[in-house]
Amino acid sequence: MDYVVITFLYLAILLYLLLGGADFGAGIIELFTSRKNRRVTHETLYQAIGPIWEANHMWLIIAIVILFVGFPRVYSVMSVSLHIPLLLLLLGIIARGTAFVFRHYDAVHDRMQGIYATIFVYSSLVTPLFIGILAGSALAGYVDPAAPDFLSAYVWSWMHWFGVAVGVFTVALCGYLASVYTIGEATTEADRQRFIRKTRLLTIMAFAAGALVFVAAYYEGLPLLTWIFGNPVGIAAIGLATISLGLLWYVLGRDSRTWLPRVLAGFQVTMILLAVGYAHFPDFIRLRNGEHLSLFEQLAPAKTIAALGWALLLGSLFILPALGYLYYSFQHVSRPQSAAPEAAPVP
Repeated sequence: MDYVVITFLYLAILLYLLLGGADFGAGIIELFTSRKNRRVTHETLYQAIGPIWEANHMWLIIAIVILFVGFPRVYSVMSVSLHIPLLLLLLGIIARGTAFVFRHYDAVHDRMQGIYATIFVYSSLVTPLFIGILAGSALAGYVDPAAPDFLSAYVWSWMHWFGVAVGVFTVALCGYLASVYTIGEATTEADRQRFIRKTRLLTIMAFAAGALVFVAAYYEGLPLLTWIFGNPVGIAAIGLATISLGLLWYVLGRDSRTWLPRVLAGFQVTMILLAVGYAHFPDFIRLRNGEHLSLFEQLAPAKTIAALGWALLLGSLFILPALGYLYYSFQHVSRPQSAAPEAAPVP
């Protein structure tokens, strides 16, 4: 059952980035949309993320439960040494979800709608930033459970250039995913072209943010190039991600209303995670003292892992069909055509 539990852990993290990341990206896109186009963008984004936004955080909860039950030391080190970015991440999730609900279902439409929208877009920016900071901190080797003072134990463990750079890269990836997912929901050709332009811009931003990660890794003395390109799997993953990016733009030039662009975008992000994560597997956190917290070495007792594995397997039989039906039902709900003009609006 060891491999079953570890597989579910990584799948939960991946699905949270692909689905929850696109959810956060919806707010990022709205943040950088002109006032003229904000209403139609808001409606299109709602149609795109509506099927999954309420269920997205289930993947985060599953990952946390797996760490808590199956890998108690890994969980304790993360929840103590990185409790500040974790707290800010959770506050961002709460603020974003609350603002999303009130903005859509508040019975009175007044100036509070503007406040809800502001909270929604800025929490959508801050939350993936701290997701990336947590991921970068797990790799950077600054986490020190035996640190002698507060700053070393709880601040410098995550506040470093590499963590911030990974956070910015995560924000760019979330915006990129959301822009690709949203293209197929556009109801006019003008809106479709506008979202394609946003996808092009966010692709450039993702490349720039990725370059920033390499610069930060070099500054911090981290062998990121070796981690990614020092093994055949990493090289193949980056090559496949590059090829799929070319295929994505080829498909967008022909017909963006198919499911293929979304699959290609998700595949690219999956390959990026594989390229970085393969060199570290099964290590989950690098500590300042040189120790690596390996998932295989930090396992809970065998009976606990067996019970957790069976719970995950049986639970998936109930959860996955329900999620599939949720997505199907949302995609078959009729909606009115947008009243946006056919002329190409200002991006």
